[in-house]
Amino acid sequence: MTGKSYKDLEREVWNEGICAGCGACVAVCPADAIFFPPGTQATHPVQGGYCKEATDRVPCGACYAVCPRVPGEPVSSASLGEYQEILSGKAGFDVPGKQSGGAVTAILLHALEAGLIDAVVTVAEDRWNHRPASIVITTDEVLVHQAGSRYNWWVPLVASLKEAAIIRKYRRIAVVGVPCVVAALARIRASDNQILRPFQKSIRLVIALFCTESFDYERLVEEKLGKEYKIPPWQIARLDVKGKLEVTRSTGESLVLPLASLESCIRPGCHVCTDFTGAGSDISAGSVGAPDGFTTLLIRTDTGKGFVDGAVQSGRLLLGAEPEIAPIEKLAVKKRKRKKVGIPE
Repeated sequence: MTGKSYKDLEREVWNEGICAGCGACVAVCPADAIFFPPGTQATHPVQGGYCKEATDRVPCGACYAVCPRVPGEPVSSASLGEYQEILSGKAGFDVPGKQSGGAVTAILLHALEAGLIDAVVTVAEDRWNHRPASIVITTDEVLVHQAGSRYNWWVPLVASLKEAAIIRKYRRIAVVGVPCVVAALARIRASDNQILRPFQKSIRLVIALFCTESFDYERLVEEKLGKEYKIPPWQIARLDVKGKLEVTRSTGESLVLPLASLESCIRPGCHVCTDFTGAGSDISAGSVGAPDGFTTLLIRTDTGKGFVDGAVQSGRLLLGAEPEIAPIEKLAVKKRKRKKVGIPE
């Protein structure tokens, strides 16, 4: 991508309103010049003024090379993407904050214990206000404590990849993210851009989380739920999205909202995303299709199979009945019908 700079990204993605907010450009910028303005409902990042490529004509193009929204991104012909097998699993231990079966936590915990990975880059959440944050996890205790899916956007989702790979120099990193994050990671893995080489060498495992869309934190938690429905964030015990948003309060009461009523809370970049399961991952995971208390696992690569098999052999991951594929395909097909506005095929 030599010759491309943030100016191309700005023109083709940011100004078109199709930025995913994944934060990959933030993570790989060698000048730390791309960022999301803190405390704002930003739809895309901004650039601080200096750019190796645009300012000094020094070959870079890293930000453009990793963006999952640049023109010409291919779309798989298969609704779920290519995969080797489909399983259901759950954690063989207690995971207090698990979203469904805790299978992702089980796979990662085994990997940390076995020394297969030394860090996990993911999105954590403040249990009091449900504000998400991109973090690097290196201990079993923090991993289990932070279990659970995040449906809110507040910070670039994979921004901590730079901290893990470049600053702290971990070389066995697992990354957990929604499909836009996974698409960016797939571009990193496939790129011949020299600046991305340290990231390529460091990413060992990529786990995708099923995703229909992501909500802006302020618009969903503070405005919609807090002001309109009078549910303060500390009374929210759980958020779950399965074709609708289910809000479980700490009292046990539930509020179910159709996604159509949350249109104003959905991030603009989500409207052009056609990938439900994260086709570029090693493993895709979600509650759809799995028996109650289990997680659906789509194993896509030999690497993904190795991590799952190891977790099963250690007893950290317990397998269940085969998931129903029809409801997964239904949601995947529905999402694939979205028109990719501004992204030429």
